[in-house]
Amino acid sequence: MDPARSSARQPRTARPLQQLQGLRQSAQRLCGLLLSAILAIGLLGAPARVSAALPPGNAVTDPAAILRDSLPIEQNDLQEMQHRLESTSDDLRAKRWSALTSSVRRSQTLLSTRRAAILASLPSDGQSQAEGLLDQLEQQLQTLSASAESSNRDAFLADRRAALSTVGELEALLVGAFPFEIPTEFAALPRLLGRATVAVETTKGPLTAVVDGYNAPLTAGAFVDLVQKGFYDGLPFTRAEDFYVLQTGDPKGPESGYIDPKTKTERKVPLEIRVPGETSPFYNQTFEDLGRFKATPVLPFATLGTLGWAHSDEALDDGSSQFFFFLYEAELTPAGLNLVDGRYSAFGYVVDGFDVLEELGVDDGIVSARVIDGAENLQAHG
Repeated sequence: MDPARSSARQPRTARPLQQLQGLRQSAQRLCGLLLSAILAIGLLGAPARVSAALPPGNAVTDPAAILRDSLPIEQNDLQEMQHRLESTSDDLRAKRWSALTSSVRRSQTLLSTRRAAILASLPSDGQSQAEGLLDQLEQQLQTLSASAESSNRDAFLADRRAALSTVGELEALLVGAFPFEIPTEFAALPRLLGRATVAVETTKGPLTAVVDGYNAPLTAGAFVDLVQKGFYDGLPFTRAEDFYVLQTGDPKGPESGYIDPKTKTERKVPLEIRVPGETSPFYNQTFEDLGRFKATPVLPFATLGTLGWAHSDEALDDGSSQFFFFLYEAELTPAGLNLVDGRYSAFGYVVDGFDVLEELGVDDGIVSARVIDGAENLQAHG
């Protein structure tokens, strides 16, 4: 990488790494002041419940759980089972094995009593597959119960992961038609009408990411389109900040984004953020613009390896090809003080290769990126 070229073009990629770095440092100072105030109040004999006034933040940091939660479905039985199994983490850390056993048994009861209703809620063309998955889930819950009863932590983690994976497969069968209309002003842009899995080979090893077009179709579509074109192959990581972000997608040459060969201009992708309860994403508006200061996106920057789309400090709609891996670190991203949510589009999550991700820096790069599942969900334009 040519340091002079990188330095000259720094403003194009500075915002995720420098302006927000300053915001993050301010947030950490604010967090320190909050903690100091709480300690001071505690010394004065204030009731312990004062801590409830702290921002709650997003407690879900498992990318698989976030992806399950962000599916455009409604199936109360499956989602109740999913959340009950996911919520066993606190009991597992505290080694409350009787509580874990009870949670699994309640899940078994739910499956037994609501199996017919769950099956009836699934599309008719998926009934046979669903039957097999429900049988599989029943067996997995029996195995999980045995792991809880034997107080076997490693087995419990593996068995829970398997059961939740099956729940996720059942939930995926419920996804119907694409849930909203993309504004016609973006008709020329590619879009991902579903999900895709991308294998990224880096100079330190492989990563696997799931890209979510249900909630960020234009951002995910631009990324998958460029992956399909081989755009990212051989590109270096141009910015790295420990425990914060790792950025790439800056093409070789004088340009800072993808140049459409037909129009000879840089393709621009709008800021795209979906909020729970809204039927479609907001475009080119930050949470500050919307007055939603306490909102949490459907796809939050809440876990190591969140994929984010970069844009300049000057505009929200000039993201083109550069993206970053959010290097989430809980201790440096206090609950409720995540300053990336609502300012950048998240469009997917690394689901495998976290050890590789943590080793990457500016001396590394992408060797190749390939779509290994879901390529059929990409449309070249509206």
